[in-house]
Amino acid sequence: MSNSHPAVVRIQELHKQAFEGGAWHGPALLELVEEIHVDHAAAKPIAHAHSIWEIVLHIAAWQDAVLRRLNGEAVDLDGDQDWPPVNDNSEGAWDEAIERLKTGHKKLAQRIAALTDADLLNKVPGRDHTVYMTVHGLIQHNLYHAGQIAILKKSER
Repeated sequence: MSNSHPAVVRIQELHKQAFEGGAWHGPALLELVEEIHVDHAAAKPIAHAHSIWEIVLHIAAWQDAVLRRLNGEAVDLDGDQDWPPVNDNSEGAWDEAIERLKTGHKKLAQRIAALTDADLLNKVPGRDHTVYMTVHGLIQHNLYHAGQIAILKKSER
């Protein structure tokens, strides 16, 4: 990481800790979803709540949306774009969902690394907020859903 853009470096570290681990709050998103059995990922132990799998697909969708916004595209997600349905309950499909999550994180990490501190002040297309708020918002979004996953994981015990 370059020290020439200290705000970007701090964001990179927060993004990494929230996804991979090392944050003070507890398990990161990847730590939570790894080792979840496909049946538990698809389970809905709380009535009218999303499954772990649905949450993973939702997070991946928003990672992609934020990446597209950072690349200059005005993106809105609604319906099945926002909350993609689980159409295949196979182990292979669950593995693909986790891989999509990892790939989205990696692409975003690369895009964040290419930012300058000055870039953080730019507005994202179609929104009235900055790149800074967008990236921090995604980190917060992912941690919010990581907390939901942590609670849903407890239902398997």
